[in-house]
Amino acid sequence: MPENSASQIEVSSAALLSRLELSKQEGFDFLVDLTAVDYPQRPSRFEVIYRLRRLSDNAEQLTKVMATADEPLPSITGLFSGANWLERELYDMFGLTFEGHPDMKRILLPHGWEGHPLRRDYGLTQMDNAWVQANLGIESGQ
Repeated sequence: MPENSASQIEVSSAALLSRLELSKQEGFDFLVDLTAVDYPQRPSRFEVIYRLRRLSDNAEQLTKVMATADEPLPSITGLFSGANWLERELYDMFGLTFEGHPDMKRILLPHGWEGHPLRRDYGLTQMDNAWVQANLGIESGQ
């Protein structure tokens, strides 16, 4: 496989955990990244992407799953311990939740922050202005 190519697999949320277990059995034992893209016009608005690597030959595999805003995905922290903080980041930035996650709470933004700033329907300055005023007592520079 060429160095920068990756195989791509699309699965349902119900099949996600078993597909990633199989990938791990196939040697894809390193979770490189876990990210999402928001497509608000789609019924399942979030495309969640799991990027795995097989270190023995540097092969990559992308596993994609579509999710709604209200649909929890299965946590993969039991398969890849590094997923812990990545799943929390997706919760923080997109509002995605992961069923079975050991500590599903914000990781980047302050406690009490409202909303999820990487959603396309989130106003860029809406929470920043409120949080800065309430916590710092100054007007935001936004």
